[in-house]
Amino acid sequence: MELCSTKDPPMNPIRNVALVAHVDHGKTTLVDTLLRSTGTFAAHTQLIDRVMDSDDQERERGITILAKAASIHWKGTKINLVDTPGHADFGGEVERALALVDGVVLLVDAAEGPLPQTRYVLSKALHIGLPIILVLNKVDRQDARAEEVLVEVEQLFLDLATHDDHLSFPVISAVAREGRSMIGVGMPAADADLSTLLDAIIETVPEPKADSSLQTRALVTNLDASEYVGRLAIGRVHAGKLKKGEMVALWGKDSSADKPPLRRRIAQLMVFEGIERKEVDEVVAGDLFVLAGIPEVEVGDTVSALDVTEPLGRLEVDEPVLRMSFGVNTSPYAGREGKYLTSRHLRERLQREILGNVSIKIADTESADVMSVAGRGELQLAVLIENMRREGFELQVSRPEVVTKEISGKRHEPLEEGTVDVPDEHVGTVTQALAPRKGKVTDLRPGDTGRSIVSFEATSRGLIGFRLMLMAATRGTALLHQRRAGWTPWAGDLPHRAGGAMISDRMGATTAYALDNLQQRGALFLHPGIDVYEGMVIGEGARGEEMVVNAVRAKEKNNIRTHSHDDGVKLAAPIIHTLETAIEWIADDELVEVTPSKIRIRKRHLSIEERRRAFKK
Repeated sequence: MELCSTKDPPMNPIRNVALVAHVDHGKTTLVDTLLRSTGTFAAHTQLIDRVMDSDDQERERGITILAKAASIHWKGTKINLVDTPGHADFGGEVERALALVDGVVLLVDAAEGPLPQTRYVLSKALHIGLPIILVLNKVDRQDARAEEVLVEVEQLFLDLATHDDHLSFPVISAVAREGRSMIGVGMPAADADLSTLLDAIIETVPEPKADSSLQTRALVTNLDASEYVGRLAIGRVHAGKLKKGEMVALWGKDSSADKPPLRRRIAQLMVFEGIERKEVDEVVAGDLFVLAGIPEVEVGDTVSALDVTEPLGRLEVDEPVLRMSFGVNTSPYAGREGKYLTSRHLRERLQREILGNVSIKIADTESADVMSVAGRGELQLAVLIENMRREGFELQVSRPEVVTKEISGKRHEPLEEGTVDVPDEHVGTVTQALAPRKGKVTDLRPGDTGRSIVSFEATSRGLIGFRLMLMAATRGTALLHQRRAGWTPWAGDLPHRAGGAMISDRMGATTAYALDNLQQRGALFLHPGIDVYEGMVIGEGARGEEMVVNAVRAKEKNNIRTHSHDDGVKLAAPIIHTLETAIEWIADDELVEVTPSKIRIRKRHLSIEERRRAFKK
């Protein structure tokens, strides 16, 4: 149903609002429905579900990776909507998105209730002092318990609020997928629309406190990149006006009285219009902008008029906690599939990544063919690698390692706080999994719905691979959220995998006959007929030591015919590693070879002689 809207209203008034929630509570779907129902799309536009998740991996994984903005018009008001990620690895996107807005729409699933990320995003919003609109989404679910969930959310507000005003907020019940909403707790009527929510946004979220007549100052909260104009700065004008072609001052983190801000010219200026970016000549105070022409710009910088003497308060970005090495593919099968194979290609691609991705850091290593890449978590780095392989890159990556820090002369590593929401029968699974990783359970709260909340502390190093293991052990029913909690003294050695690597000793295609003998000695990673090479890992042995094996041996041909000799080979299903599981499984002396269609595990040194020499060193 299309709501009556004003197509071409004046630039003011404006409302800037972020949609925040735990993973899969319906943020992106709600933005979709708002865009459709307010007539943002033309009648002839071919529509797809979750139009804001434009990246292929976002659609496949069902998560939002990057915060994105769109705009709609309602009753003469322009509403800028910022869709944020719910996944913990991309929490930095949420913090930066909140710096753009004046209010928050908090979505909570009417069946699942408030979950770990709900607490995280709500605490951030209340700390800034943003007004909240609560949307109880998916009230049409058979297991919906909207009234109980509202009580749980109210309790959450009581825990987190720092001011009495925080405890007063409008409540909307909605079925975002169908575009229906109502005030209060209940089931929206069949002919209801989203006008209730839109009206609540205009009434609850204040207009931006900005004056276009003052000296221009704008804060950069995010970056993007264009192959045509280079780095793009995304942010909000706090005072004055930004104009295309004018000279501005860029206040970086090193700007001071001794080092004045850079002078740059705005080459291109855009605003959000629907899901597109519309080129304009000026952007007024209170609105969001995208500008090009300042290649040195970073998140947190202030763009101002030349005569401004002081920048806006700087927006800080969390530092990475994990790093991996990205190197040129050196396996015997290198170059079979990829288009981009050299260190120059690799370096250029990573340089393009940091143009628009502020949470990725790159650094040179001792080898010209290998670069160190740091990020906030395994998932974030895996998303980058997956994007590269889809673009035609071949590379090899190492196991993630934590970024350490010297404090008072002692080595410290990142500490994380986490919460796991699991069915009651899997609480023991969580606590048993944390113990060998040197994790400590800090709170255990049984719920009324057959699920419990387990809170814990553990090092980032101890949590490598924890999410994948947890999902497998609980059959996908666990919900995990992690967040940085500072630094802790180095926890010592942590256990890794139990078995040693089963390593091919020659090149060739695997045979069923050879694999039949090898499966008695461990778990295999591949099927018969797969090309392998010397030094490639083909399985995990039952014992801790490495095994060098012949996986390509064929059955000898002779004249003996017996029933036992001629039994058909029966192979167990192999463990097929995904990119994430392979990265977590490998040891320090192993690498994951990534090509457009293959993921292989290999030793750093392929021949047994090279491995012996490296071990002696």
